[in-house]
Amino acid sequence: MRLRRSLLYMPGSDWRKIEKAARELEADCVCMDLEDGVALDRKAEARETVARALQTLDFGRSERLVRLNALDTPLYTADLETVAPLRPDGIVLPKVNSAESLRTLDAQLSEVERAAGIAAGSTSLLAIIETAAGVVHLREIVQASPRLVALIFGAEDFATSLGAVRTSHNTEVLYARSKVATYAAAFGLQAIDIVYTNFRDAKGLEREARQGLEMGFAGKQLIHPAQIAVVHQVYAPSAEEVKWAQRVVQAFEAQQAAGAGAFALDGRMIDMPLVQQARRVLERAQAAD
Repeated sequence: MRLRRSLLYMPGSDWRKIEKAARELEADCVCMDLEDGVALDRKAEARETVARALQTLDFGRSERLVRLNALDTPLYTADLETVAPLRPDGIVLPKVNSAESLRTLDAQLSEVERAAGIAAGSTSLLAIIETAAGVVHLREIVQASPRLVALIFGAEDFATSLGAVRTSHNTEVLYARSKVATYAAAFGLQAIDIVYTNFRDAKGLEREARQGLEMGFAGKQLIHPAQIAVVHQVYAPSAEEVKWAQRVVQAFEAQQAAGAGAFALDGRMIDMPLVQQARRVLERAQAAD
Protein backbone atom coordinates (compact mmCIF):
# COMPACT_ATOMS: atom_id res chain seq x y z
CA MET A 1 0.00 0.00 0.00
CA ARG A 2 1.07 3.57 -0.66
CA LEU A 3 2.27 5.49 2.39
CA ARG A 4 -0.45 7.90 3.52
CA ARG A 5 0.73 9.23 6.89
CA SER A 6 0.00 12.81 5.91
CA LEU A 7 -2.84 14.01 3.69
CA LEU A 8 -2.38 17.75 3.30
CA TYR A 9 -5.24 19.88 1.98
CA MET A 10 -4.34 22.83 -0.24
CA PRO A 11 -7.01 25.30 -1.45
CA GLY A 12 -7.58 24.65 -5.14
CA SER A 13 -7.74 28.37 -5.82
CA ASP A 14 -4.28 29.12 -4.38
CA TRP A 15 -1.54 28.40 -6.93
CA ARG A 16 1.25 29.52 -4.63
CA LYS A 17 0.29 27.06 -1.89
CA ILE A 18 -0.17 24.18 -4.33
CA GLU A 19 3.19 24.87 -5.95
CA LYS A 20 4.89 24.97 -2.54
CA ALA A 21 3.24 21.70 -1.51
CA ALA A 22 4.39 20.03 -4.71
CA ARG A 23 7.99 21.24 -4.62
CA GLU A 24 8.92 21.63 -0.97
CA LEU A 25 6.68 20.05 1.65
CA GLU A 26 7.03 16.28 1.09
CA ALA A 27 3.61 15.34 2.39
CA ASP A 28 2.68 11.78 1.48
CA CYS A 29 -0.50 13.08 -0.17
CA VAL A 30 -1.27 16.55 -1.47
CA CYS A 31 -5.02 17.00 -1.79
CA MET A 32 -5.98 19.95 -3.97
CA ASP A 33 -9.34 21.01 -2.62
CA LEU A 34 -12.28 22.14 -4.73
CA GLU A 35 -14.77 21.82 -1.86
CA ASP A 36 -14.60 23.43 1.58
CA GLY A 37 -11.31 25.24 0.98
CA VAL A 38 -12.68 27.33 -1.90
CA ALA A 39 -15.17 30.20 -1.76
CA LEU A 40 -18.28 29.79 -3.90
CA ASP A 41 -17.33 32.64 -6.22
CA ARG A 42 -13.91 31.08 -6.92
CA LYS A 43 -14.93 27.51 -7.81
CA ALA A 44 -14.31 27.90 -11.55
CA GLU A 45 -10.95 29.55 -10.90
CA ALA A 46 -10.02 26.69 -8.57
CA ARG A 47 -10.78 24.08 -11.24
CA GLU A 48 -8.50 25.88 -13.68
CA THR A 49 -5.74 26.18 -11.08
CA VAL A 50 -5.91 22.49 -10.14
CA ALA A 51 -5.93 21.51 -13.83
CA ARG A 52 -2.83 23.61 -14.38
CA ALA A 53 -1.12 22.00 -11.41
CA LEU A 54 -1.87 18.48 -12.65
CA GLN A 55 -0.49 19.36 -16.07
CA THR A 56 2.65 21.27 -15.09
CA LEU A 57 3.88 20.51 -11.56
CA ASP A 58 6.13 17.67 -10.45
CA PHE A 59 4.84 16.46 -7.09
CA GLY A 60 7.79 14.14 -6.51
CA ARG A 61 6.84 11.28 -4.18
CA SER A 62 3.62 12.97 -3.07
CA GLU A 63 0.34 11.42 -4.17
CA ARG A 64 -1.68 13.89 -6.26
CA LEU A 65 -5.26 13.94 -5.01
CA VAL A 66 -8.21 16.20 -5.81
CA ARG A 67 -11.22 16.63 -3.53
CA LEU A 68 -14.34 17.26 -5.57
CA ASN A 69 -17.50 18.93 -4.42
CA ALA A 70 -20.12 16.45 -3.23
CA LEU A 71 -21.87 14.36 -5.85
CA ASP A 72 -25.29 15.89 -5.12
CA THR A 73 -24.10 19.46 -5.74
CA PRO A 74 -24.28 21.34 -9.08
CA LEU A 75 -20.48 21.74 -8.95
CA TYR A 76 -19.61 18.06 -9.03
CA THR A 77 -19.92 17.34 -12.75
CA ALA A 78 -17.71 20.25 -13.82
CA ASP A 79 -15.14 19.26 -11.18
CA LEU A 80 -14.97 15.69 -12.42
CA GLU A 81 -14.93 16.55 -16.12
CA THR A 82 -12.12 19.05 -15.58
CA VAL A 83 -9.71 17.05 -13.43
CA ALA A 84 -10.32 13.36 -14.16
CA PRO A 85 -8.86 13.39 -17.72
CA LEU A 86 -5.64 14.93 -16.33
CA ARG A 87 -4.68 11.74 -14.47
CA PRO A 88 -4.67 12.62 -10.79
CA ASP A 89 -3.52 9.70 -8.70
CA GLY A 90 -6.80 9.72 -6.85
CA ILE A 91 -10.15 11.42 -6.40
CA VAL A 92 -11.40 12.28 -2.91
CA LEU A 93 -15.19 12.24 -2.70
CA PRO A 94 -16.78 14.04 0.27
CA LYS A 95 -20.12 13.29 1.95
CA VAL A 96 -20.16 9.61 1.00
CA ASN A 97 -23.46 8.53 2.53
CA SER A 98 -24.08 5.36 0.55
CA ALA A 99 -22.47 2.84 -1.77
CA GLU A 100 -24.39 4.27 -4.71
CA SER A 101 -22.35 7.48 -4.79
CA LEU A 102 -19.10 5.52 -5.15
CA ARG A 103 -20.60 3.25 -7.80
CA THR A 104 -21.72 6.31 -9.75
CA LEU A 105 -18.28 7.92 -9.56
CA ASP A 106 -16.58 4.64 -10.47
CA ALA A 107 -18.69 4.32 -13.63
CA GLN A 108 -18.07 7.93 -14.63
CA LEU A 109 -14.32 7.53 -14.11
CA SER A 110 -14.34 4.45 -16.32
CA GLU A 111 -15.92 6.51 -19.12
CA VAL A 112 -13.34 9.27 -18.68
CA GLU A 113 -10.48 6.78 -18.71
CA ARG A 114 -11.71 5.14 -21.91
CA ALA A 115 -12.13 8.48 -23.66
CA ALA A 116 -8.72 9.78 -22.52
CA GLY A 117 -6.79 6.57 -23.17
CA ILE A 118 -6.03 6.10 -19.47
CA ALA A 119 -5.55 2.57 -18.18
CA ALA A 120 -8.84 1.27 -16.82
CA GLY A 121 -9.16 1.55 -13.07
CA SER A 122 -5.95 3.52 -12.61
CA THR A 123 -7.60 6.42 -10.76
CA SER A 124 -8.00 5.60 -7.08
CA LEU A 125 -10.91 6.65 -4.88
CA LEU A 126 -10.77 7.89 -1.30
CA ALA A 127 -14.13 8.26 0.42
CA ILE A 128 -14.79 10.80 3.17
CA ILE A 129 -17.14 9.41 5.80
CA GLU A 130 -18.51 12.48 7.55
CA THR A 131 -22.20 11.95 8.26
CA ALA A 132 -24.25 9.66 10.44
CA ALA A 133 -25.65 8.05 7.27
CA GLY A 134 -22.15 7.31 6.00
CA VAL A 135 -21.20 5.58 9.23
CA VAL A 136 -24.41 3.51 9.22
CA HIS A 137 -23.80 2.36 5.64
CA LEU A 138 -20.11 1.55 5.96
CA ARG A 139 -20.53 -2.16 5.21
CA GLU A 140 -21.91 -1.38 1.76
CA ILE A 141 -19.60 1.59 1.11
CA VAL A 142 -16.36 -0.34 1.58
CA GLN A 143 -17.47 -2.90 -1.02
CA ALA A 144 -18.81 -0.41 -3.58
CA SER A 145 -15.78 -0.03 -5.86
CA PRO A 146 -12.47 -1.83 -6.50
CA ARG A 147 -10.94 1.63 -6.91
CA LEU A 148 -11.48 2.42 -3.23
CA VAL A 149 -8.18 2.54 -1.34
CA ALA A 150 -8.95 4.55 1.79
CA LEU A 151 -11.63 5.86 4.11
CA ILE A 152 -11.21 9.37 5.49
CA PHE A 153 -13.10 10.30 8.64
CA GLY A 154 -14.43 13.85 8.86
CA ALA A 155 -15.17 14.58 12.51
CA GLU A 156 -16.45 18.14 12.16
CA ASP A 157 -19.20 17.40 9.66
CA PHE A 158 -20.01 14.13 11.40
CA ALA A 159 -20.60 15.90 14.72
CA THR A 160 -22.83 18.40 12.93
CA SER A 161 -24.88 15.64 11.29
CA LEU A 162 -25.27 13.97 14.68
CA GLY A 163 -26.18 17.16 16.52
CA ALA A 164 -23.24 16.53 18.84
CA VAL A 165 -21.11 19.10 20.63
CA ARG A 166 -17.56 19.06 19.27
CA THR A 167 -14.91 18.79 21.99
CA SER A 168 -11.13 18.56 22.19
CA HIS A 169 -11.23 15.10 23.77
CA ASN A 170 -13.16 13.60 20.81
CA THR A 171 -15.47 11.44 22.93
CA GLU A 172 -18.47 12.42 20.81
CA VAL A 173 -16.85 10.96 17.65
CA LEU A 174 -15.13 7.95 19.24
CA TYR A 175 -17.66 5.38 18.03
CA ALA A 176 -17.67 6.58 14.43
CA ARG A 177 -13.92 7.11 14.35
CA SER A 178 -13.31 3.59 15.59
CA LYS A 179 -15.86 2.13 13.18
CA VAL A 180 -14.17 3.78 10.20
CA ALA A 181 -10.80 2.33 11.23
CA THR A 182 -12.35 -1.10 11.83
CA TYR A 183 -14.16 -1.32 8.50
CA ALA A 184 -11.09 -0.09 6.64
CA ALA A 185 -8.95 -2.81 8.22
CA ALA A 186 -11.56 -5.50 7.63
CA PHE A 187 -11.69 -4.76 3.89
CA GLY A 188 -8.02 -4.08 3.20
CA LEU A 189 -8.28 -0.28 3.03
CA GLN A 190 -6.36 2.47 4.78
CA ALA A 191 -8.06 4.77 7.27
CA ILE A 192 -7.10 8.45 7.41
CA ASP A 193 -7.77 10.18 10.73
CA ILE A 194 -9.43 13.46 11.68
CA VAL A 195 -8.13 17.00 11.21
CA TYR A 196 -6.50 18.71 14.18
CA THR A 197 -7.68 22.25 13.63
CA ASN A 198 -5.30 24.13 15.97
CA PHE A 199 -2.24 24.04 13.74
CA ARG A 200 -0.18 26.01 16.27
CA ASP A 201 -0.59 23.35 18.96
CA ALA A 202 2.13 20.80 18.14
CA LYS A 203 1.74 18.91 21.42
CA GLY A 204 -1.98 18.53 20.97
CA LEU A 205 -1.46 17.38 17.39
CA GLU A 206 1.11 14.81 18.48
CA ARG A 207 -1.22 13.49 21.18
CA GLU A 208 -4.16 13.13 18.79
CA ALA A 209 -2.02 11.63 16.02
CA ARG A 210 -0.66 9.01 18.41
CA GLN A 211 -4.18 8.17 19.50
CA GLY A 212 -5.11 7.68 15.85
CA LEU A 213 -2.10 5.43 15.29
CA GLU A 214 -3.09 3.35 18.30
CA MET A 215 -6.64 3.06 16.93
CA GLY A 216 -5.38 1.65 13.64
CA PHE A 217 -5.32 4.69 11.37
CA ALA A 218 -2.69 4.81 8.63
CA GLY A 219 -2.35 8.58 8.64
CA LYS A 220 -3.95 11.93 9.36
CA GLN A 221 -5.56 14.80 7.48
CA LEU A 222 -3.58 18.04 7.75
CA ILE A 223 -4.49 21.65 7.13
CA HIS A 224 -1.09 23.31 7.58
CA PRO A 225 2.47 22.44 6.45
CA ALA A 226 3.73 22.77 10.04
CA GLN A 227 1.77 19.62 10.91
CA ILE A 228 3.64 17.33 8.50
CA ALA A 229 6.81 16.74 10.52
CA VAL A 230 4.90 16.03 13.74
CA VAL A 231 2.62 13.48 12.10
CA HIS A 232 5.45 11.78 10.22
CA GLN A 233 7.37 11.42 13.46
CA VAL A 234 4.39 9.83 15.20
CA TYR A 235 3.73 7.37 12.37
CA ALA A 236 7.39 6.40 11.99
CA PRO A 237 8.38 3.73 14.56
CA SER A 238 11.03 4.76 17.08
CA ALA A 239 14.46 3.13 17.07
CA GLU A 240 13.44 1.18 20.18
CA GLU A 241 10.27 -0.11 18.50
CA VAL A 242 12.23 -1.20 15.43
CA LYS A 243 14.85 -2.97 17.54
CA TRP A 244 12.14 -4.80 19.49
CA ALA A 245 10.35 -5.81 16.29
CA GLN A 246 13.56 -7.14 14.74
CA ARG A 247 14.28 -9.23 17.83
CA VAL A 248 10.74 -10.64 17.87
CA VAL A 249 10.84 -11.62 14.20
CA GLN A 250 14.31 -13.13 14.48
CA ALA A 251 13.37 -15.11 17.59
CA PHE A 252 10.15 -16.28 15.94
CA GLU A 253 12.00 -17.55 12.88
CA ALA A 254 14.48 -19.38 15.10
CA GLN A 255 11.65 -20.96 17.09
CA GLN A 256 9.88 -22.00 13.92
CA ALA A 257 13.03 -23.63 12.60
CA ALA A 258 13.24 -25.59 15.86
CA GLY A 259 9.60 -26.67 15.58
CA ALA A 260 8.40 -24.57 18.53
CA GLY A 261 5.29 -22.36 18.77
CA ALA A 262 4.79 -19.60 21.30
CA PHE A 263 7.95 -18.55 23.14
CA ALA A 264 9.20 -16.18 25.81
CA LEU A 265 11.28 -13.08 25.08
CA ASP A 266 12.37 -10.68 27.81
CA GLY A 267 9.89 -12.27 30.18
CA ARG A 268 6.96 -11.81 27.77
CA MET A 269 5.10 -14.55 25.92
CA ILE A 270 5.25 -14.03 22.16
CA ASP A 271 2.60 -15.58 19.94
CA MET A 272 1.44 -14.97 16.36
CA PRO A 273 -0.52 -11.71 16.98
CA LEU A 274 2.60 -10.12 18.50
CA VAL A 275 4.74 -11.42 15.64
CA GLN A 276 2.33 -9.83 13.17
CA GLN A 277 2.50 -6.56 15.11
CA ALA A 278 6.29 -6.68 14.95
CA ARG A 279 6.21 -7.23 11.20
CA ARG A 280 3.90 -4.25 10.76
CA VAL A 281 6.35 -2.10 12.73
CA LEU A 282 9.13 -3.13 10.36
CA GLU A 283 6.92 -2.44 7.34
CA ARG A 284 6.15 1.04 8.64
CA ALA A 285 9.83 1.70 9.28
CA GLN A 286 10.79 0.58 5.78
CA ALA A 287 8.06 2.67 4.18
CA ALA A 288 9.17 5.75 6.11
CA ASP A 289 12.77 5.56 4.87
